[in-house]
Amino acid sequence: MADLRGVRVCIVLTLCLLQCNNSWVFAILDPIDFLALQSIRKALDDLPGSNFFAAWDFTSDPCNFAGVYCDSDKVIALNLGDPRAGSPGLTGRIDPAIGKLSALAEFSVVPGRIFGALPHSISQLKSLRFLAISRNFISGVIPPSLGELRSLRTLDLSYNQFDGTIPRPIGTLPALSNLILCHNRLSGSVPPFLSRTLTRLDLKHNVLTGSLPPASLPPSLQYLSLSWNKLSGPVDGLLTRLDQLNYLDLSMNQFTGKIPGRIFTFPISSLQLQRNLFFGPVQPADQVTIPTVDLSYNRLSGKISPLLSTVQNLYLNNNRFTGQVPGSFVDRLLAASIQILYLQHNYLTGMQINPTADIPLSSSLCLQYNCMVPPVEAPCPLKAGKQKTRPTTQCNEWKG
Repeated sequence: MADLRGVRVCIVLTLCLLQCNNSWVFAILDPIDFLALQSIRKALDDLPGSNFFAAWDFTSDPCNFAGVYCDSDKVIALNLGDPRAGSPGLTGRIDPAIGKLSALAEFSVVPGRIFGALPHSISQLKSLRFLAISRNFISGVIPPSLGELRSLRTLDLSYNQFDGTIPRPIGTLPALSNLILCHNRLSGSVPPFLSRTLTRLDLKHNVLTGSLPPASLPPSLQYLSLSWNKLSGPVDGLLTRLDQLNYLDLSMNQFTGKIPGRIFTFPISSLQLQRNLFFGPVQPADQVTIPTVDLSYNRLSGKISPLLSTVQNLYLNNNRFTGQVPGSFVDRLLAASIQILYLQHNYLTGMQINPTADIPLSSSLCLQYNCMVPPVEAPCPLKAGKQKTRPTTQCNEWKG
């Protein structure tokens, strides 16, 4: 207690003058918050070119420091570093004293070179609603105790060096709306999420494994990115429940099974399912209005549905599609309604297009390496190779 009395004397110099009813009164920053800010400052430094801490003079009022916001005598928000894009960030560690800011509702750190572990003491911040420490070098595991932050709405720990698993308690946070853990080294399975308010889930670029049971993600999701992992198993039961999605990226995994036709009716702006193990026919339930659909590098088969001809950027290459390309694709291609139509590396047998037809400069068509001679000359991407037609033996085998 003697130490706190001493601090209280020291911070008489840090008084916030507040005018109430034309009279001046003093509001003293809580001594515990004062000491916590001092410890946090000592553990961090500006990177060259940054002067964020220049105004952090503890002989003045900490509530006027850059990035510090107070309500009465408590710190309620702490935003460390210059938020302007391209500004140098901070270096050092996040001191465990952060857990002493008992009224803290918002804590963020700008991109920089913060390293070390995320302090477990953060779980003491029961009022915390927003936690964002992205694009730094934080390592170690994500503390399971973050599941105690029952008011947390946004958790962004992306672009760091976290390893270990995604703690299951995080999936139980009732108010969670945004979970962004992409570009780390997380492994293990995706835990079930119980929050009925979760709208954004971004776990791309990790090493996650296992399957996704149908009830593992809430139907409130609007943005889902799980790309560049090692996830597997069918997802048709899961996807049919997520009818609020406006962005879906499951690419670069090992998902299997059929693609549900209903998903093409969702209000999605971009559907990314490429480089998986999806198989079977693609049968949209209605005319597709999604601007970009990428189903390339799978094991999809059957005829190409004319309902896909309304897609602006369509990637069906490197699959097992057969038969003729529907005439509706030709009409929309020549009308410049299709910008990208990649059909290479399939088993297609024809496309009814005039060899002298002028494909609009704004459109890209690739037909090579199918069971036909491409009826028109059109430049293909380099990775499509140089062979224009698939060997007859392969085409005959596929027919058989």
